[in-house]
Amino acid sequence: MEILFGAHCIRYPMSGIGRYAYRLGLELEKHSDLKLSYFSGTGIIERPDPLREPVASVSRNTLKRFIPFKYHVRRLYHRWKDLRAQAEFARLQGEYLFHEPNYILESYQGPSIITVHDLSHIHYPECHPEDRIRFFNEHLPKSIERACHILTVSDFVREELIGLLGIAADKVTTTHNGVDESYHPRDESQSREVLARYGLTYQRYLLVVGTVEPRKNLRRLINAYLMLPKALQQAYPLLLVGGRGWESPEFYAQLDRLQAAGSLIWPGYVPEADLPVLYAGAKALAFPSIYEGFGLPVLEAMASGVPVLAAQRSAPAEILGDAGMLVDTLDEQAMADGLQRMLEDEQWVLQARASGLLRARQFSWQACAEVTAGVYRRQWQRFF
Repeated sequence: MEILFGAHCIRYPMSGIGRYAYRLGLELEKHSDLKLSYFSGTGIIERPDPLREPVASVSRNTLKRFIPFKYHVRRLYHRWKDLRAQAEFARLQGEYLFHEPNYILESYQGPSIITVHDLSHIHYPECHPEDRIRFFNEHLPKSIERACHILTVSDFVREELIGLLGIAADKVTTTHNGVDESYHPRDESQSREVLARYGLTYQRYLLVVGTVEPRKNLRRLINAYLMLPKALQQAYPLLLVGGRGWESPEFYAQLDRLQAAGSLIWPGYVPEADLPVLYAGAKALAFPSIYEGFGLPVLEAMASGVPVLAAQRSAPAEILGDAGMLVDTLDEQAMADGLQRMLEDEQWVLQARASGLLRARQFSWQACAEVTAGVYRRQWQRFF
């Protein structure tokens, strides 16, 4: 089977979707009956390396900062990219099944599969830039209609596609994300060197992972954290791992004040090799997102032996099961109470660590690839 695999999202620094596509591709390459070719829009390419920052990314990020990627610019870019892809598709020899792992299909004339990671643009449009909402509202329905099959990364999103959008159940398959083998428990001696570079002490900080944007609910998390006793705040500063997304200047000013006071450490994106150690060295993970289609940090923390607090709603509750603490993350007091218990109740912490490690073993990239390859085989038999 010849598989074209969309590679646009596999780039440095890796987002959750980029990590999904990269790790899924690595595992699919191991299936002997699949010939996986990465497609970039300019043609078939070698597998991208998202672990190394390309020189071009510096100027690209700078350009995005000073020239906002508004709707018309995004629309023109997508049209130009699509026309270029059409020309490259026309040059391909042979028959292919095309898989776009990041929502929006390009104009491939053969059978296509897409992965839909969440429907947050429908439920929480206020948590996205306006141009992104308009773009998704225009292009995602077309992609869903053209796709011969749809993959999702959680049963939560699959049920939304079926119930909210009326998609036939047999057209949607769940392929849960996995967790890299580098995420595992580490003792203090194994963590000391990396933690020292960030000014951290083993199990004396509260970890938060995510881009700074409204959907991540960091405003309420900060307010809940500031409700904790001062002694706990001093003992457990917040470590925020993630880059700047889009937030108000006032919120960034608050983050600056917390950094100056020593209550917040915000290194932005961190090297890929450091991230598993930062997980394993944390006292707990706070993951307060309003809405997620999966929530990789929840799984990465569990695999690292770290207790998790997450929202009662959306996919993280599905992933966490009964292995962590589920609270109403729209209720700051409820979140503060949960944080305090995670930081003080050692008996609960020990139980959550053990349960989380067992739960994490149920998710793997190998299993994700196996289910995905099964979908490929069924669609191949259907069309070829």
